[in-house]
Amino acid sequence: MTDYAKLIDAETWAFIERTNSYYPPDTIDYTITQQRVVYDRMCREFFAGYPDGVTAETTAIPAPGREVRIRVYHLAGKKPEAVVLYFHGGGFILGGLDSHDDVCAELCGRTGYEVVSVDYRLAPEHPHPAAFDDAMAAFEWAIEAYAQPIVLAGDSAGGNLAAAVSHATRGHKRRPAGQVLIYPGLGGDQSRGSYVRHAEAPMLTMRDLEFYKDIRTGGEDRTGDITLMPLADADFCNLPPTVIITAECDPLSSDGEAYGERVVAAGGKAFWHEEPGLVHGYLRARHTVGRARASFTRIVDAVAVLGRAEWVW
Repeated sequence: MTDYAKLIDAETWAFIERTNSYYPPDTIDYTITQQRVVYDRMCREFFAGYPDGVTAETTAIPAPGREVRIRVYHLAGKKPEAVVLYFHGGGFILGGLDSHDDVCAELCGRTGYEVVSVDYRLAPEHPHPAAFDDAMAAFEWAIEAYAQPIVLAGDSAGGNLAAAVSHATRGHKRRPAGQVLIYPGLGGDQSRGSYVRHAEAPMLTMRDLEFYKDIRTGGEDRTGDITLMPLADADFCNLPPTVIITAECDPLSSDGEAYGERVVAAGGKAFWHEEPGLVHGYLRARHTVGRARASFTRIVDAVAVLGRAEWVW
């Protein structure tokens, strides 16, 4: 059994305890409506504000038979060299433009890039492939709206969507300039690695993951669907340069490792880094936990480098 008392430092334990005070570990036993209320309150409690000079505008873009809401972040006095298309986490049932508002604002402020946060549709009201379809619609809009390179980024469920868009757009005339996947769930082998070693990790367990998967698919078996599980793809050629950042104490960490290995084996560029002693959802700890602060800097630097069409790993 994994000894988290040795792996996780005091700052991170304080973050876990604070998170649990707002979002108890048994929250998945609540109704979806109740879960969203709890999650939204937790996100408000962790909200860190905007950096100086960053402003945001909420609008909507057209998609077949619907609109997709977005929030666009801009740094005053800065002409962006690239654009970041950001997909938020939340297990495909939680979150939205407000849940990751400050993360996107800080990403904008620290890179100088314009950041577009995507309010994709959530399950169970909108099961798969609704979220993927909205992510694709946002990318197709972005390549028409911007001449600058488009970097895909996302955490957890959002990392899944970013990767799925990268796989789906390899044949496009304009493809993503890069992708930064933050503790993503990519549909890896649950019988090995971190899935077993960290099945009962603080902040995210295998029970949680099974719940989110069933809700997203409506319980339907979608084995082999690469828009749902990018690791199910048989072809990893021609993917954009990829940086994957995962947390050691997270059942999903092996997904990042496997994904990076598959990209490199296919002749592409990929870098995977596992953050020692960190847990799923640590982006909210970036101002209070040293390890999370350092990791967020790593994430910002990766986005900045990929937006300049460089590779330093």
